[in-house]
Amino acid sequence: MSAFLDIAIDDKRHGTRAVLRGLRLGVDKGDIVSLVGASGCGKSTLLSIVAGLDTAYRGALRLDRQLLHGPSADVGLVFQAPRLFPWLTVAQNIVFGAPSGKADLARASALLEEVGLKGYGDALPKQLSGGQAQRVAIARGLYLEPRVLLLDEPFSAVDAFTRMRLQDLLAHAARQRGLTVLLVTHDIDEALYLSDRVILMDSVPGPVRAEFAVDAPWPRERAALALSPLKPAILDSLHAAHAF
Repeated sequence: MSAFLDIAIDDKRHGTRAVLRGLRLGVDKGDIVSLVGASGCGKSTLLSIVAGLDTAYRGALRLDRQLLHGPSADVGLVFQAPRLFPWLTVAQNIVFGAPSGKADLARASALLEEVGLKGYGDALPKQLSGGQAQRVAIARGLYLEPRVLLLDEPFSAVDAFTRMRLQDLLAHAARQRGLTVLLVTHDIDEALYLSDRVILMDSVPGPVRAEFAVDAPWPRERAALALSPLKPAILDSLHAAHAF
């Protein structure tokens, strides 16, 4: 049986340099899967392909057995930086890109309340902290009700406390909606806390090097996961893949 999100990348190049080759990855419906690996191993490129922003590759993507060609409302994307338009209000940023005439500011307000920013709809991005701006980016990623949400190191630019709060926000929003999530992160603790599986990508173009299942039930205890034998196993695999 095929996975809900079925990724097959035979070859992806930047110029003459191979970035991804022979990569096969399946993600089950409702699972949160983290991608870890060395910088430059193709994690962000893979997200761009799944998001439909990069179509110059050989391979195929299927969502619920249907081929994906280019951007889709079924696939949402949250970048490392919030990338909010400074001349638009928070609410306008959230609804940006909605089909013409279908922008729903009431729904934007409901999402802002969900991410802990009730009453911020008329604010401008310059009035937000970094953590608040990333909350808006998450709300924007959820606005079109995607079935898959892609996140590229979304919490790397905020302080540790804000990062933990954003992780909890993501986990709650994803599990409440039954979202399928593909997350790129360099933080092993973050991957263990959020994920059903952690995928280690090799440091050279090629297939997935290793997979680690995280069987801890929700709600999860951060301290217990930090002491989990999975953490040293993932770190050992990263060393073996020359990720350090």
